[in-house]
This record gives sequence, C-alpha cells and structure tokens, in this order.
Amino acid sequence: MLAVTAHDHVPPGPVAVLANPTAGRGRHRGLLPRILERLGGAGRPVELLTARTPVEAEAACHAAVAGGAGALVAVGGDGTVHRAVQAVAGTAVPFGPVPAGTGNDFAVETGFPADPLAAVETIAAALAAGRSRPVDLARLSRPGGDDRWYGAVLAAGFDAIVNERANRMRWPRGPRRYDLAILVELARLRPRRYRLTLDGVPQEVDAVLVAVGNAASYGGGMRICPDADPTDGLLDVVVGGRFDRRTLMRVKPRIYQGTHVTHPLVRAYRARTVELAAEGITTYVDGERSFDLPVTVSAVPSALRLLR
Repeated sequence: MLAVTAHDHVPPGPVAVLANPTAGRGRHRGLLPRILERLGGAGRPVELLTARTPVEAEAACHAAVAGGAGALVAVGGDGTVHRAVQAVAGTAVPFGPVPAGTGNDFAVETGFPADPLAAVETIAAALAAGRSRPVDLARLSRPGGDDRWYGAVLAAGFDAIVNERANRMRWPRGPRRYDLAILVELARLRPRRYRLTLDGVPQEVDAVLVAVGNAASYGGGMRICPDADPTDGLLDVVVGGRFDRRTLMRVKPRIYQGTHVTHPLVRAYRARTVELAAEGITTYVDGERSFDLPVTVSAVPSALRLLR
C-alpha cells in the first residue's frame, strides 16, 4: 500500500452511509445500528442514505458528495461498493467499504478486515485521525458513452456470459439459477475472437476467459488476476485461450488459489490502457452488468482515497 502523504486528510462534513439491507442475503442486517453508532463515535455527524434500488443508491451517493459529505461509507458487497465508488472516484472525499455481501473482493483486496465490525473499527479510526490512503481504480469507457469506475475486476469471457444467461432466466430462483446457467453455457462453450490492444499494441486472440483486474479477485475470492496490485498504476489482463469444456472445468477451481495462470493455455499481461473488442459480449465489473464490448479500460493511479 502507498505511504500516507502530507495531503492525506478527511474533508469537513458528515459521514454519509449507504447500506444495502439485502447484501449477503441479509445476514448482516442487524449490525447496521452498531455500525452507525461506531461511525458516530469518530466525532462527525452520520447520515444514512435512503435508496430502494441500485440506481437510487448511486444517485443518493452523488447527491451526498455534492452536498458536502466529508466521507462516504458503503455497507454491503461489491455491488454496493461499485455504486458508491462512482460518486467519490477522482474526488477528495474518502471512502470506507464495510464488507457485508456475498462478494467483498474490493474491500478485502485493499486491506480491510473481512469481518464487518472489524472493518468499521478501521474506518472509524481513520476518520478520527483524519487519515486516508490512495488506491488505484480502473476507468471504463466506450464510444459515445459515459465512463464508469471499478475497483476489482472486469469479466468479459465465460463468467460474463454465464451472468448474462442467469440474469435473463426467471427460474429457478437463488443460487440454482446461476448453476443452471453454467450448465447451459458449458454446453454452448466456444472460443470467441477478441481484439486486445495493450498500451497501443494490438493482437487478436481466441479465448473463453478474459479478465482485466485492478485488484486480484472477483466472485467472492476467485483470484482471476492473482498478481494484480491496486497501487501499482497498472492493469493485469488474464486470457484463457481455447479451452474445451473438460479442461475449463478442471482449471476453474484453481482460480481460487490463482494457480490457473500456470496453465499453458493461460496468458497474463500488464498495461496502463487496455482496449477490448469482441462480438456479442457484455462486460461485468465488480459483479455488476456494465458495457457491451468494445470498451477501453485505463488504470488511474490514486483515483480513490480509502479510510484506512
């Protein structure tokens, strides 16, 4: 992690809190009063934001920052963090993620405790001390559209295709829907032709897995880009080539340890800017549905200040 500089501080203003009560299937919902109480003990007013949908949540975060919030805290998983980060990226307003979802990759990869109450202690201590630390983000752009920011991983291969399938399905509900989507897409598995341009150098690859990581993991601890460092100013790109179904299913469990990158069909790269194009692929960033390809991803050093 980068060292604290003389410019690190927490601006005046209340602490705005975005909480997702459904995160982690609601298992941490009862912790919210304790979280708010501990944040209030850091010596600032605490304002709980009101939102019923992800779009409203993102709008509420933007409004809080525009209205003078001194810090923003998100209680939830990577999806909640993703919405909140859109409001504070590139600003002086620091951010604290409280990991309370099924996937908490960004919080864990940037050094916060996995336990929500322990993470709040870390955030509250930083607030009380007026301390924040810089971390990189990835900026995602597309032709003629607005930019988005993400902290962990962009998926643009088999995992993104499975997510698209699961989101279109109305049955079954819960995790079984995702499992069924995997089976359907495995039956349809085929390498796709990608145009990949790394810092201006183009290449074409046939692949079934493509990930662009600011941090190492996605999906609740799958270390798809195991060497990614969110403080090095670079993006890690991992490409899994012409896997057949059997080989893919053998390799996928290795992603949790990050050892898949030693497979001969896997290639890893580093770049400051990544241009990615393919037909019929929708990307997922931090687990959230994002832009259709083509997209450009840029590493933005110190784009976010963390309350650590």
